[in-house]
Amino acid sequence: MADVDYATLKKGGFMRQVQKDQFSLRLKVIGGQVTAEQLLKISEVAKKYGKGYVHLTSRQGVEIPFISLKDIEEVKKELASGGVSIGVCGPRVRTVTACQGSAICPSGAIETTALATELDARYFGRELPHKFKIGITGCRNNCLKAEENDLGIKGGIAPEWSKQDCTGCGVCEAVCPTNAVKVDKDKSSLTFTESGCVYCGKCVKSCPSNSWQGKNGYVLSFGGMFGNEIKEGLHLLPLLFDKEQVFKAVDATVKFYQSNAKGGERLGRTLTRLGDAGLKKDVEEAVK
Repeated sequence: MADVDYATLKKGGFMRQVQKDQFSLRLKVIGGQVTAEQLLKISEVAKKYGKGYVHLTSRQGVEIPFISLKDIEEVKKELASGGVSIGVCGPRVRTVTACQGSAICPSGAIETTALATELDARYFGRELPHKFKIGITGCRNNCLKAEENDLGIKGGIAPEWSKQDCTGCGVCEAVCPTNAVKVDKDKSSLTFTESGCVYCGKCVKSCPSNSWQGKNGYVLSFGGMFGNEIKEGLHLLPLLFDKEQVFKAVDATVKFYQSNAKGGERLGRTLTRLGDAGLKKDVEEAVK
């Protein structure tokens, strides 16, 4: 087996196990969604070529363990016949993860599935200095932990208050998690500290008089990672309201990373080494 190209197999989603000539096969799952037909085919392959089970990864992935080296080509063919694609490993853009977003979840501020599909079509498998993860979460509940990704996208709501409709009930102050809203019932006045707002939209959703209105948008974070080294992604841009701006920011980020990172260096480490001013400048110019 000396002529086996293990690096190429890993690039194509076949990860070596501790058992000789056995591989755990990583499948491609976009935004956490797998069709019923795909599930059936995955089940068939796991029974026929594996040990009858799959492993669900922490990033919404599906892996089939115990695929034999001799069966790899047949496994590829059978999966393809059921519309199942194989994932990637190594220094490249990984599968985009996403929660169910506003199409399903009442808390969702943005649609996530279509965005994940579009980002996957643009970037999946692109060769980079190290692995690059993109995660999308629909709201401030942050189920997908956006800041743990090299590039995180989170739904946000920019609130705007109308005095003429306000009854001074104080509900908005009570629900605000950062004390950015203060209501003086005696003076019938309200103070909103925009710099303290985290775009959760709780004031908008809870207001009984609709005096708070909101505009939904995208909160981006850059350079996060969660593994041997833990680093929270940086917020270098204000809330974006246009999906095309998001794509432009991602384009600029990938370009910056490709140009400035050392081999084997995650984006977060590149920003630690160089500082974030260069990336901040590039993404600000991209979204103008």
